[in-house]
Amino acid sequence: MTEEMSAKLEKLAELQKKLYAFKYATSSIYLDSATVAPKDTEEGRGEALGILTEYMFDLSTKPETIELLEYLKEHSEELTAHQKREVELLLRDNEFKKTIPAEEYIEFQRILSKAEAVWHEAKLNNDYEAFKPYLKDIFEYNIRFAKYYKPDQEPYNTQLDMFERGLTMEKCDKFFETLREHIVPLIKKIMATGKNEKLPKLTGFAIEKQKQLTEYLMDFMSIDPNHCVCGETEHPFTLEFTKDDVRITTHYHEDNFESSMYSVIHEGGHALYELGGADEHKYTVVAGGVSMGIHESQSRFFENIIGRSEAFITAVLPKIKEIFPEQYGDITPRLAYEIINRAEPSLIRTEADELTYCLHVMIRYEIEKKMFAGEITVDDIPAEWNRLYKEYLGVDVPSDEEGCLQDSHWSGGAVGYFPSYALGSAYGAQMLAKMREDIDVEAAIASGSLKPIADWLKDKIHQHACMYDPEELFLMVCGAPFDPTYYVEYLEKKFSDLYGV
Repeated sequence: MTEEMSAKLEKLAELQKKLYAFKYATSSIYLDSATVAPKDTEEGRGEALGILTEYMFDLSTKPETIELLEYLKEHSEELTAHQKREVELLLRDNEFKKTIPAEEYIEFQRILSKAEAVWHEAKLNNDYEAFKPYLKDIFEYNIRFAKYYKPDQEPYNTQLDMFERGLTMEKCDKFFETLREHIVPLIKKIMATGKNEKLPKLTGFAIEKQKQLTEYLMDFMSIDPNHCVCGETEHPFTLEFTKDDVRITTHYHEDNFESSMYSVIHEGGHALYELGGADEHKYTVVAGGVSMGIHESQSRFFENIIGRSEAFITAVLPKIKEIFPEQYGDITPRLAYEIINRAEPSLIRTEADELTYCLHVMIRYEIEKKMFAGEITVDDIPAEWNRLYKEYLGVDVPSDEEGCLQDSHWSGGAVGYFPSYALGSAYGAQMLAKMREDIDVEAAIASGSLKPIADWLKDKIHQHACMYDPEELFLMVCGAPFDPTYYVEYLEKKFSDLYGV
């Protein structure tokens, strides 16, 4: 290696360390704001985030950085595979940022800092009007940025690609149509059985006892408490600082312990992905999950395919009985399986059952698509939301708190994220089929630890972090391109058995 190349690679490592430090700082501010920060403190955070974002933006886009990355790209034959990927990802990010006026990008970050706090209050007070101006700005900035970046492409396609590289409206439409064709008729058959009316609805789960269950579940999933802890927030999320420091959050409800139980398992799936990255990725842009779809495949895999399986519920039921003897003392494993997999249309996406969940996602996808196409405005969102819930799920939405204000994603600027949840669920079903070729999944669950399952996923997915784009990684894992029929067949088989239809 020449002396010049050695110096360039030192600069590349230094650049990524600095970017990591800024990300660490902004993530810390976000974690504080969403968990323990007092009310009415968003102004100071907004100022701090604005300054940090400005430095971060300048570092990414200044001429010296561009010159360094272009040099390394031109001399890629001298780089390792890892170094090539670092340069590729940095240039890809830079292609987006260099098209956006710096002052607009920085102002957008300030808006997001305020929007998060306003959304929290608006949701608590059922006050869409308070949040509406921020939501208007968020959509307008995303549309404008997409047009800056790829002026010849449909802005919403650009936005989808940000979260899942290669994803388009055409692919989403075909995917959702496949789900709608099979799921909607199955839901109608299930509702006609009347079985849900016979299933008990249990309440009175003390929050302190639910926290005991959280610790147990994280241990069952083989999540190392020295590297991951669980906090509380309004809307559960996972935040990674490094592969050695990951935070998850949950929200406890006394009348519904399943809500927290499955948010812990869901966020735990995200955490295992982040914790499983190879050491060589630390402090580089290769660290972390490669896309939202792949990330959601891990969280939804643990939450539903594993966490709502009969084998898992049978394995954890003794602990649930120990913690909640009054509610679950006389419940059999089969009845617990049926209670936890109750399938019926509902209002809240995060508490939706496995079968109807993707219809919630489809509603958000259609609203985002219409907003980007200019077919509706923020004034129309509540009514359009309510109309689609009635059309697809047959439920009336009583308030914006339980309607268009229920999710935190838009307040954080994550427009185009939602389809990843449905795709991730479907990815997981195909991954399960491949996993079964190597390990006895039910036996692993019955052993009292999900470590064999987590280790398989770490070997096939987690360790690679961002080394491969999602389509390439999926092909490496499953040996075939993504096929949604795996997911449809999985759902039809599971719920036909549960409801005898």
